[in-house]
Parts: sequence; structure tokens; C-alpha cells
Amino acid sequence: MTNAIRVHEYGGPEVMRFEGVDVGEPGPLEVRVKQQACGLNYIDVYHRTGFYPQPALPFVLGAEGAGDVVAVGADVSDFSIGDRVAYGSVIGGYAEERLIAADRLVKLPDAISYETAAAMMLQGMTARYLLKKTFPVKAGDTILYQAAAGGVGLILCQWANAIGATVIGTVGSEEKATLAKANGCHHTINYQTENFVEKVKEITDGKGVNVVYDGVGKDTFDGDLDCLKPRGLLAMFGQSSGAVPPFDLNILSKKGSLYLTRPTLFTHVASREDLVETANDLFEVVASGKVNISVNQRYALADAAEAHRDLEARKTSGSTVLLP
Repeated sequence: MTNAIRVHEYGGPEVMRFEGVDVGEPGPLEVRVKQQACGLNYIDVYHRTGFYPQPALPFVLGAEGAGDVVAVGADVSDFSIGDRVAYGSVIGGYAEERLIAADRLVKLPDAISYETAAAMMLQGMTARYLLKKTFPVKAGDTILYQAAAGGVGLILCQWANAIGATVIGTVGSEEKATLAKANGCHHTINYQTENFVEKVKEITDGKGVNVVYDGVGKDTFDGDLDCLKPRGLLAMFGQSSGAVPPFDLNILSKKGSLYLTRPTLFTHVASREDLVETANDLFEVVASGKVNISVNQRYALADAAEAHRDLEARKTSGSTVLLP
């Protein structure tokens, strides 16, 4: 018997239960992983509340982690007992041990710690597909990232800076502005005290940005469109402030033939080939020192409800891990 955080009904952090579960032995093409660290992400809130409904209740929260292979099922050829592994797109992560399909795992290089991996797999692979696939950022581009002091933001802004882009990030406090500037932002905008559209126009001499990356949602959507250059792209990859309400598509043409997309990580790592390519690219940029992973909060796995409360109250910055 091992322990995990399970949700028996959708709701607030109080629905999360730390309880014993029977993990069992791995079946064909599965492995059992003893987890050393689990990642915390805002998508976990969507799963907990039912905004993204799960196939069945109860279920174990969490979509990323890192640890060691302790058992392998039949027909598993890529992994052996003792391998260091990580993943970032499979529900069931808030657990001391778990079963997982072998093709959803990647081997963790020795240069990267368990905590770093658990803190970066989902967020780092999200940053990678946004930068390399959704809008391939190149040197000389100017980008706007909403909520730049969050986990994905700190990674993406560093990575974009390393590519040679000019990086503008919004933040909610001067403390977070300092953090964002230390992690790749050339310009920060405090949305509590400044109008981010006006500031973007000022910073870009009225030209706007090539791309806006936004995980905030309805509170920033209208302003995002006003920050773009003609033919610019708005990538809405989350909605921490709520879903964007229906709108007239003609607004995109009126504001300069704009593009709008709503991508997700899961479709970008659906194939084994794409998963390995994405993860290895992330491992390389982190190992090179171009991107530093900031693990700014640590909670015991049993205290996951407290971690969710802090996340939703915007008390966290950078990445957060839960420790079994």
C-alpha cells in the first residue's frame, strides 16, 4: 500500500484526500515508478474542479513527476529497474508510487535532479512547444508573455531571451517584476498599476509585438489583441482568470488580420517521437545553463491542498514541487 492525493468529487482544495492506494504490479507496456518529486501546475486546478472532467471518479491528481523505475511489465524494452525517469503529460502524479505507460516516460539525464525535472517537465515542454511550434520565435522578434513570474513564464522568457527575442512580461507585483527581469524579461509591466496595452505600445514605439503568449484568459484577452502587430498571433494556452467568452471573429480582421490559437501540450507530445524530441530539447537547454529552473516552493505531498490554495491565490512564483 502506498499513498496518493485523490479526488472523489469535484470542488475546492478541500476535496483532495491523502489516502492509501493499491498501485499493483505493472501490466504489459507499463512500468511502476517510485516518485522522488511531483510537479504542481494550474491545470491540476482545472482537473480538481471538473473544468476539465476526468473519465472517472475518484482519480489521482497531478500530471508530472520524476523518480525511479522499480518494476517493469511485459514487453517493456526501453526501461529497466533503477532507471531515472520523468514525465509531464499523464494524470496520476500526486502519488508516492504510480503505474505509467512506458511510452509516456523519458529517461532523465544525470545532470538534472528529480526536483528540477518534476518542476519543469509540463511547464518546460509547454514553453518549448509555444516557442518552437505554435509561433517559432526567432532573433529580433518581440514577444509579450502574460504572468511572466509563473512557472511556464520564467522558463519561456529565459528561452526566448536566449534565442534573441525582446521579451516583455506582465507581473502582479514589484517583487515578481524583479524575478521576471532576472529570468529573461527585458521589460516588465505591473498590471496592478499600469495599463499593459499602453505600456506595450510605448515599449514598441507603437508597433506592437509579434506574438502574445497568454495563460490568463478572459481578463487579458481583449488587451492581448490590441498589443499585436498586424498579422500577429495570440496563443491562448490557459485561462486562470476564466474562459474567454464568445466573440465576433471579425474583430481579428479589424485589428490587423490577426491569428488566434488555443494549443495544448498533450497534442504536441501525443506521439512517442514528439515527446522524446520535446523533452530532449528541454533537457539540452537546461543542461546548457541557458534556462534555469526556479523551484521556489516545496510542499509535502500530504499538504497538496495548501499548495493549491497558494497557487490559486497567486502566492506562488516560478515552479512548485510536492515531495512524497
